[in-house]
Amino acid sequence: MEVLYFAWLRERIGTGAEQIETTAPDVAALIAELKTRSPGHALAFADPGALRVALDQELADSLAAPLAGVREVAFFPPMTGG
Repeated sequence: MEVLYFAWLRERIGTGAEQIETTAPDVAALIAELKTRSPGHALAFADPGALRVALDQELADSLAAPLAGVREVAFFPPMTGG
């Protein structure tokens, strides 16, 4: 699966995207797995409640969203607009 990182997540991890193999059943389990990849990942995912996630370009309602069949996961901070 392709995992995309935006804004300060990309800065902390050091890349905007990576291909990973995972058996994580949901977003929360994926985050737990990603946190172990590097100190930058651990820092980026230190507060999962401060993140938004999109699965195959659709905003997920919660970190309990299942990953079955998902090909792309994007993590980004909450957006504000005017």
